Amino acid sequence: MKYDLIGDIHGYSEPLVELLGRLGYRQADGVHRHPDRQVIFLGDFIDRGPDQRGVLEIVRPMIDQGAALSVMGNHEFNAIAWFTPDPDDHSRHLREHSDKHRGQHAAFLEAFAAADDYAELIEWFRTLPLWLDLPGVRIVHACWDDKLIEFLQGRYPTVNQYLDDELLVRASSKGSEEFEALETLLKGKEIELPRGQSFPDKDGNLRHHIRIKWWDATAETYLDTFLGPDAALTHIPEDPIDADHLIQYSRDDPPVFVGHYWMDSEPEILAANVACLDYSVASKSGGKLVAYRWDGEQELSNEKFVFVDRPASGS
Repeated sequence: MKYDLIGDIHGYSEPLVELLGRLGYRQADGVHRHPDRQVIFLGDFIDRGPDQRGVLEIVRPMIDQGAALSVMGNHEFNAIAWFTPDPDDHSRHLREHSDKHRGQHAAFLEAFAAADDYAELIEWFRTLPLWLDLPGVRIVHACWDDKLIEFLQGRYPTVNQYLDDELLVRASSKGSEEFEALETLLKGKEIELPRGQSFPDKDGNLRHHIRIKWWDATAETYLDTFLGPDAALTHIPEDPIDADHLIQYSRDDPPVFVGHYWMDSEPEILAANVACLDYSVASKSGGKLVAYRWDGEQELSNEKFVFVDRPASGS
């Protein structure tokens, strides 16, 4: 099978329609289809952008009718946890309704919280798999970790058919193995910066940890291993780092595609068999909605990226 993998959309339906058109998808009975290819979405359909409902009206029929596959993003997981009461305290929810969390989720809540289909949509989010391991290619929102995937499959055999209540509750509880597993798969591997150093993230929140190139055994410093927007590089120290943070991912392993990392450069592969497809489409300063046309190759190529530019907000 030939796949067109599409990164984080975050409520931007117009770039999505344009990108699908460039990839050769045409509407048939309300569903964007290609005669001999299939889309794989990297998750994070929601939050931030102006057309939450419009995006879901495109992607959900594609998935439900077999024109696309998808994995769950951390924003879909957060939406599920925000909606779900804590079974031990029904006055609270599994994701705290703090001002910070509400702000991150505001665009989606404005579109759906008072809508008749809100609860049903959350149930649909729970059917999105956490990862896909397909012939010749792997897809996960942020980080492929064989050990964590094996742990989840062993304890929750139907994990990629439905996010059940037990896994949801435990994955929302800091300190549990399930919390660590979903944090890593959906948000990436992080390490603490040395000497109490920090930097502001894209939302202005102060961060003391960085997301890292979890597959890269050649990285020797914090700056080398940092995975994220170029705009943050000046805040990352060049202190030496040990290899304890690495996750074994060989050059002989199948290509893996991730989203999540809010890249702000020109689309390019991260390694011969690793590519990120999140290029900040929701950034106020403008970004890209990015796809990769995968035709079965083991070694990825920069020539296979297709993208649509979204101008800065207000332009």
